[in-house]
Amino acid sequence: MAKTPAQPKTSAKGVPTAATKNVTKAKAGAAPLTAPATGGKDKRFQRFRDAFNGRVGRPTSGYYWIVGTALALTLIGRMTVLSASTAETISKGQDPYDLFLKESAFALLGLVLMFVLSCVPPTMWKKIAPILLGIAILLLALVFTPLGVSAGGNMNWLGIGGIQFQPSEAAKLALAIWMGAVIAAKGTLIRRVMHILIPMGIGAGLILLLVMLGRDLGTAIIIGLMVLMGLWFGGVPKRYLALAVVAAGIVAVLANISDTNRTGRFAAWLGDCSVEGACDQYINGAYALASGGWFGVGLGQSRQKWNWIPEAHNDFIFAIIGEEFGLLGTLVIVGLYVILAFSIFRVINSRNDPFARVVCGMIMTWIIGQAVVNIAVVVGLLPVIGVPLPLISYGGTALIMVLAAVGVVLSFSRTEPESSLKTS
Repeated sequence: MAKTPAQPKTSAKGVPTAATKNVTKAKAGAAPLTAPATGGKDKRFQRFRDAFNGRVGRPTSGYYWIVGTALALTLIGRMTVLSASTAETISKGQDPYDLFLKESAFALLGLVLMFVLSCVPPTMWKKIAPILLGIAILLLALVFTPLGVSAGGNMNWLGIGGIQFQPSEAAKLALAIWMGAVIAAKGTLIRRVMHILIPMGIGAGLILLLVMLGRDLGTAIIIGLMVLMGLWFGGVPKRYLALAVVAAGIVAVLANISDTNRTGRFAAWLGDCSVEGACDQYINGAYALASGGWFGVGLGQSRQKWNWIPEAHNDFIFAIIGEEFGLLGTLVIVGLYVILAFSIFRVINSRNDPFARVVCGMIMTWIIGQAVVNIAVVVGLLPVIGVPLPLISYGGTALIMVLAAVGVVLSFSRTEPESSLKTS
């Protein structure tokens, strides 16, 4: 019988030779050179992430829902601002991308600020709450100095070093954090009327007074809603909340009848279009929504944005969304706000700390309440009061401060509640 030929580098019996063993050892030693390199990077990243989360808290599922919806609304807003603003800038002979580039820079700054503030421990917000309120009151008071800038009949802008911004937007966030800290410190005393008025009534009243003196009724209404909801989340008895609602209604009526501009807006809302241009926003906004149909005329194809709707890229941007994306597009926007509200409410509902509940509740009221008011104005359910659509309308200060407020909410959603940790 013929013998099977021996393979190269093996003996006739199939036993590996010394050379084969050396090659096998070399291959065995060389194999781990690539795998540990990738594994080492993964381990280093994991160690960094664990150390970072250990310091600032581990994000919950609500954290990612809030980030996702805020980012989606911001991106949709920048796209719509580009579409709505180009018509106005082209008609004025200006760079059609000027407003879009400025707003994109504000959005980038706001997103960075949102992430930075989401890493701040909630205990830090309590410590700096009085400082934030003091800065907000100071900035609002500076509006009535030579630094103040009037726009649209309202005295609500500051111009410092060539930069203009609205201090009332920063005051919303400062007031939310301060009221949360005060209510948390008072505990059950918040059920007594004197502990409601002092110091919260004084602090919130001063903020509202300064905003009203600047003739910005729209912002004052949003701040008033925030204060009411902050007291509700803080556990204030309902009878006191009812009295506060009545008092706020009386102030709003007096503010409306004491100003001819506001009276004219209210008359236009009721259908009195005798003054030239009084009903332009309502009528052309309705045309925009009606012409959009179910699926819209297409991105950039709006006709009403060509100087038919005043402030098309700002207060009435929802009408442009309805015209270009149709009813389906408007429902997507409303749905994103609903998801954002539900996600923030989950953060509120999972916290036993009154500080977190009040702060997050007031911020939710700010964003969602302002969105509801803006959309109600566009569809004709409310008179024009001049509040932008959060995260979507053009406006650097409003965009940055809303994203900053979202960052504050995220700081409360970074760590799982103790109760859930125990049950798990």
